[in-house]
Amino acid sequence: MNSIAKTDLTTQLERQIYSATSKQGTFGCFEVTIGWFGNERVDYITYDTKGIWRCFEVKVSKSDFYSKAKKTFVGHFNYFVLPDKELYEQVKDDIPKHIGVYIGNWCVKKPKKQELLVDEQVLKDSMIRSLAREFDKQFRSGNPNVVDSLNRQINYERKEKDTYRIRYQEMHNKIYAKYGRDWDRDIL
Repeated sequence: MNSIAKTDLTTQLERQIYSATSKQGTFGCFEVTIGWFGNERVDYITYDTKGIWRCFEVKVSKSDFYSKAKKTFVGHFNYFVLPDKELYEQVKDDIPKHIGVYIGNWCVKKPKKQELLVDEQVLKDSMIRSLAREFDKQFRSGNPNVVDSLNRQINYERKEKDTYRIRYQEMHNKIYAKYGRDWDRDIL
């Protein structure tokens, strides 16, 4: 989002669509401006080793969905990314048949394949420029190892979660052994 700060919901949806599309052989980038000095921008775009381009437009509300902001659907497969089923129900009749829909990180409507609306080389050049911009921002932040640091933190938190899950299961089993099968109904 250009000069407007992203909302927490927008950031959450970006993380979810990244998670849903992040796999070996698929490369993605946020906020890709199409063409040199282009006036169209894709919220998130992926390219895979099979040569398939996917474009994602994040819409956080009904007013956002119906805003005059351009919806750049230039990929082979194109999607709206919406926060919940409620918004989907409100706008589904206005979603073209060939456009798919993600609610968070779940695809609830599959798109139909279409021909690229922009030359593939233009898409590649646009994505490379946007990836270079993102690298430059990270490098200039003074902490180019921030991703490694965050990954270490994520791994630590996952281990902690597993530790607490095991402890919970052990306590659950002890209570079950002491009070029997319906302990949670009787105690709670």
